[in-house]
Amino acid sequence: MTVTGASALRRMADFDLTEPQRQVRAAVREFAEREILPTVEQHERDGVYPREIIGRLAPLGFLAPMIPESYGGSFSDVLTYGIVCEELARVDWVVASAVSVANSLVGTSILKFGTSEQKQRWLPLLATGEILASACLTEPAGGTDLASMKTRATRIDGGWELSGSKVFISHAAEAGVFLVAATMDPNLGHRGVTMFLVDPSVDGIKVSPLPMRTLQRDNVAEVHFDDVRVDDKALLGEVGGGFPILGTALDTGRFSVAARCVGQAQRALDLTLPYAMDRRAFGQPIGGFQMVQQKIADMICRTEAARALVYRLGRMKDAGVERCSMEASMAKLLASEAATQNALDAIQVHGGYGFSSEYEVGRLLLEAKTLEIGEGTSELHRKLIAEFGLGIR
Repeated sequence: MTVTGASALRRMADFDLTEPQRQVRAAVREFAEREILPTVEQHERDGVYPREIIGRLAPLGFLAPMIPESYGGSFSDVLTYGIVCEELARVDWVVASAVSVANSLVGTSILKFGTSEQKQRWLPLLATGEILASACLTEPAGGTDLASMKTRATRIDGGWELSGSKVFISHAAEAGVFLVAATMDPNLGHRGVTMFLVDPSVDGIKVSPLPMRTLQRDNVAEVHFDDVRVDDKALLGEVGGGFPILGTALDTGRFSVAARCVGQAQRALDLTLPYAMDRRAFGQPIGGFQMVQQKIADMICRTEAARALVYRLGRMKDAGVERCSMEASMAKLLASEAATQNALDAIQVHGGYGFSSEYEVGRLLLEAKTLEIGEGTSELHRKLIAEFGLGIR
């Protein structure tokens, strides 16, 4: 059951959205519920990647909200992009993630740091959905510590040789371009990090499924680079200049992840409200009991607080603030933990049915928890926020 009426949408913290932004929200929500929702649970059970559904986003302008129209995208503003991510994630984490990676991590990196040739080669393909993108950043022993990556980039005649492994890589088996972070020398720390745009079909790349307890439909993978040779045209930005690219990408990436978390928090709430009124115990709907009401009140407040931080961050970016790292950490931290706690409360309200395959809330919990870890753990973001506040950063 879903809450989709006009009154529910009016109650959201969107009182200062423009009319076009409200229209985008309504359009994405209607598409997601009609075209995506009916197959999500089956795709998860069968481990089916929703490639065909993702392809349907492009003609509607939902696939490339951060890519300019000159490259085939539908760019309008950052906040609208966040709304697209939020509404897609409210129904399907994986579809929203494909949009997030293609725009926040890969598309904006190419736009800001790519050569004219790189922009012409990759952006139109991403905008039309002809190819998807994958960001090969995380390593088996590194996790959040990107400065200590081991994947090596070695200079050779006419280009580079890449060797190493990446792990927990979403969309890798479906991608047509990899954004790869490698280091010239691990001893250089962040000064050695260099970025590359790599065609996944080149020799030496092996994509291996990574068994997961959740997100079976995402086909999360390990990616191995075995002396992969790329030419100089693959280099994104300057040699040793990868960390500023990563910083900018993650700044925008955390915005889109936070927006997706708001969507998931909202979904848990949308599923819980009608259930609390339909389920009866001791002669009345369980929504009439004070302790259930307390959980619902907390879920509503959590969701609206997270949405307010995410929208504020989007407006800062639209106003031209170059880096909003502290605000990005705040939004990502609060929204990801809101999504997880809302899922926990939804399960509690559903009782034993919260673990039944007939109800979504059990799946939402595992998916929400991954968002507390991806794009920086909660611990990292608390550290960053405190260091910004203390003036250490």
